[in-house]
Amino acid sequence: MTKIQVMILAVILGALLMALKFGAYLLTGSAGILSDALESIINVAASGFALYSVYLSTRPPDANHPYGHGKVEYFSAGFEGALIVLAAGAILFQAVPRFFDPRPLTHLGGGMLLLAGATVLNLALGLLLIQTGKHSNSLALTADGKHLLTDVVTSLGVLGGLVLVHFTGLVWLDPLVACLVAGNILYAGSKLLRESTGRLMDEADPELLEHIVQLLNAHRRTEWIHIHHLRARRYGPNVHVDLHVMLPRTYDLTQTHQAVKDIEQVLKADLGPEAEIIVHPDPCTDTWCPICGLPDCHKRSVPMSDNAVQGFSLHEARQAQPELPDLNSLY
Repeated sequence: MTKIQVMILAVILGALLMALKFGAYLLTGSAGILSDALESIINVAASGFALYSVYLSTRPPDANHPYGHGKVEYFSAGFEGALIVLAAGAILFQAVPRFFDPRPLTHLGGGMLLLAGATVLNLALGLLLIQTGKHSNSLALTADGKHLLTDVVTSLGVLGGLVLVHFTGLVWLDPLVACLVAGNILYAGSKLLRESTGRLMDEADPELLEHIVQLLNAHRRTEWIHIHHLRARRYGPNVHVDLHVMLPRTYDLTQTHQAVKDIEQVLKADLGPEAEIIVHPDPCTDTWCPICGLPDCHKRSVPMSDNAVQGFSLHEARQAQPELPDLNSLY
């Protein structure tokens, strides 16, 4: 299934699950089930917004958005996180008074059956969204899926509270469970807000950077003397990478261009043809002769060290300026 198809399914099933939970609330009068049903309203609204953001993110770059529309997914995830936090406040508003003025519950069996069915559907939908989101690098889908899994935990907590009420007769346990539910989704919402804010601010992605360094090491050429000023960011399903590569100063423009193209091809072969790669070439200096593996350089001032050919490291690759090699360690 495509991202759009999965999100359409999420909106339709979300509306169905919301109806089931409100039906269970009308049967039982449970504050816990009401808290779960209120969160379902957020699920439907968030899924609808996520559907639009996923559609928008697939549009190609244009004159007004030269980097594409992928960042809208991060905004969608932040919007969903904010809605979750608001839902937690609404649940507390409903549950706290009920804790001090508990009310008897009715038709617990039928209400729990409806809630259990909704929980199973929620679990299946949440796992599908997360799997599709990870496969397509879509934060909007992944965020929606994680939200639904949080909703599953919420529903299980509510079911557990209702079971306790049924066997103990302590009706104050129902609003207590609702308050615990509010605390759980408040935590989930704040994490989602934190992640979406980091993506919108182009926060460094260590895993992506490490993956890029490993790719360059696996395909390293002798003329790629040093890599530095490596940066990378994601825009929805797309990746933007820019870096500086130190090349032999003996290279003419044609050789330099080919070396740059080689690096671009290595990265695009793994990150996808839609990845945007910008490589800035820098000429080497005498200082780097000991680690340069180019065998026929007529401008070499210092012999190459036997242990000079080393792989690129993430630490050095992320430096804005190339770190000078430790010459004492090479001899």
